[in-house]
Parts: sequence; C-alpha cells; structure tokens
Amino acid sequence: MTFSYAAFSSPIAALTGWAAFGASVSLLPWEAIQITDILGYLIPRIKQSAVLYTVLGSEIHLSTIIIGVILSFSLYLINIHGLKAAATFQRYLVILLVLTSLIGAAAALIGGKADNLFPLYDKAAPFEFHSSQTFRHASVWGGIFAVFVSAPFFLAGFETIPQGIESAGGNVKKVGKTVVLSVACACLFYALLLICFGFGLPWKEFAALQRPATANLFLILYPSRWGTFLYWIIISGAIAGLMTSWNGFFSASANLLMGMSRGRLLPKVLQKQAKNGVAPHALTACLLLSCAGPFLGTNFIDAITCFSASAFVLSWSMTAWSLVRLRLSHPDAPRPYRIPGGILMALFAAVTSSVVLLGMFLPFTPFYVGKTATLMFLLWMSFGILLFAMSSDRRKSKTKSELLSELLSESGDVDSAKF
Repeated sequence: MTFSYAAFSSPIAALTGWAAFGASVSLLPWEAIQITDILGYLIPRIKQSAVLYTVLGSEIHLSTIIIGVILSFSLYLINIHGLKAAATFQRYLVILLVLTSLIGAAAALIGGKADNLFPLYDKAAPFEFHSSQTFRHASVWGGIFAVFVSAPFFLAGFETIPQGIESAGGNVKKVGKTVVLSVACACLFYALLLICFGFGLPWKEFAALQRPATANLFLILYPSRWGTFLYWIIISGAIAGLMTSWNGFFSASANLLMGMSRGRLLPKVLQKQAKNGVAPHALTACLLLSCAGPFLGTNFIDAITCFSASAFVLSWSMTAWSLVRLRLSHPDAPRPYRIPGGILMALFAAVTSSVVLLGMFLPFTPFYVGKTATLMFLLWMSFGILLFAMSSDRRKSKTKSELLSELLSESGDVDSAKF
C-alpha cells in the first residue's frame, strides 16, 4: 500500500491496500467455517442440531453458528490484549501443528508405498473428478497452472511479518530475509506433506475419500486402534493449523485497516490505536467479518478461497509494479534490502502476477476463479472505492509527501524521497 502510494497516487494505494485487506480478512470467516466443520468430525453431535437454512446447498446449524461466533470472540479477546498474548498462543499452536504433521507424514510413508505416487499426471481421465468444477485442464501444465488459483491463498501469511513489526519492535533490516525464508519454508512444508500423503493411496482412491480425506486415509492404512489414533492426530493438527492462521490474520488485518485509515484512505474512526499497539476499532471490524463465516456454510469455502487468492495477487502485482517504478524514478535512494536480480526480478514478479491476475477472471483459462468469487471481488472492491470516496475531505488539506508520512508513521517526519 505504501509502495504504491509513493510510486503512483492515493487511489492506487487505496486499491492495493483494500485488496490486501480483503485477502487477509477473508481468512477470518474462512477459518470460522472450517473450524466448525472440522470439529464436527470430532464431535458429531455438533452437526445433528436443527437445520436453520442452506447456503449454496450447505446446511447451516445453530450449533455451528454458536461455536464459530464463540471462537471468533475468543480470538478477539486474545488479540485485544496485545501482540504478546497472541504470540504466546501462536507458539503453542505452531508446536502442535508441526508435531502432528510430522507424525502424519511418517505414518503415511510407513503404511503406503512409492508406487502410489504414479502416474504423476493421469491423462486418461482428466475430468473424472472435476467435470462440473471450475478448474478444467487436460495436461500436466494445465494442472500446474490450475494450482495457481489457490496457491497464493495457502502461501499467504508472510505479509503478517512486516505488518506486525511496529508492535513487535523487530529488526527492520532482517524483514526481507525473514519474509523470503517464511515463503520457502511454507513451500517445503506443503511439498513434504503432499509427497508423504501421496504414498498412502492411488490418487483416484484418495480423491474418492469422504471429508476429512487425509484423516480417513489413516483409517484405511491402519484398520486398528492405530488408525483411530492417527485420525485424531490429523484432526488435531488441522485444528491447530486453522487456529494459527485465524489468530495471525486477526491482528494483521486490523493493523492494515488501521494503516489505511492513518494514511487518510479510509474513515478516521478506524485509525485509533491503544497504548499496547492494538487497533481496537479495526479489530472490532475484523471480529464482525469473522462472525459472518459460520452463517455462510462449508460450500462457500471455495469461493472465499478464490476471492482471497485473487485479492492477494492484485495487491502483490501492484507492489511489484510500484517497486519497478520507484527503482526507475529514485535509482539512488538508500535501500537496506537488495533484491536478487535487481529490477529484472521486480519486473518478472510484476508481469507474472499480472498475467495470473488477468487469467483469474477469464473463464477460458485454468486460473479462472468462478462466477461467485468474481462477484465477491467486484462487490468488495466497489465497497472499498465507496469508503475511499467518503474520506476524500481528510486528504484535501495534505500534500502527497505528508500523506505518505502518515502512512508510514504517526510522527510525520518521513521523506518520500527515500523511496
């Protein structure tokens, strides 16, 4: 958001920031939906209450709404006490997530066999499991590109590192390396799990499993008490994984919303910051969006995933283009972090992300996110434009340099020429 403001203008910054906020805050209702769904496998009675209504064919129960809202309020209360409380809670969740993942990966390797990894891509029946789905492809490259639709969503989270550094008081010079390391670790983590669980069953058998597929895999590999034990281990790890993202994006989304308001891109009410660094009004807005999740149901998951991925790609592409422009307009500016490949790497990132973004809204491409996600994206960006227009009076008395300073800090002593 700040880079796009320095490189272009306040409307572009608002577009970038609102897209980034939409991408991160959409994870809150996503997690609220998923957590009640996963808990239903541990406690079946959760989904045995009366059905209130349906959304996209998904049944909405009063019990799942209550649980989702209670958990949303619980995370809100943790984050409202400051970064230290949220970080302590996060540490225990990450330990549980890593342990359960390693146990599951090892059990899949032991109980499965390498032959189940092949064929790497089955060209015989490309539409067997996705004939009515958005992601249509008939080649290995089509399959790889189709993954791009959801990959940004699952690799997201690294941007919470710089967003939280103001409250954490971390070393700014190490942020760049930490961000790159976090993305690399995420890629390795997902690759490890996919390969190990691929040992378990042939792909067609795995694709035919009922939810939760990975947990049910162990009931087949180990038809004994060990299978039941591993089932519970995987479900526990899934809950820990959901809670880590949910907790992390609560404060990160609020900080981003506060930053936009501080830069006069949104109404003033959202810029309030407590002494412990928490943005209470922005955090309350995030709470309301999180509580909306349980009212939507599990069949809304794919649409939220695709919407979030497209919003992430928009914000990333704008950041990359801003970086290219700033490198050209301010070639001699001091820069504490050196990009491997320099401006060529920035240009590669800008072009690649822009192509993916365009493909996400074209029905004939393997990137296409679908009608529901496209409509969500258009409505969300329209709402952001409305809020930006409502705060226009706040920007009239400020120069671009002054507004940029307010985006970066409350002291207002930041020179835009440094970019």
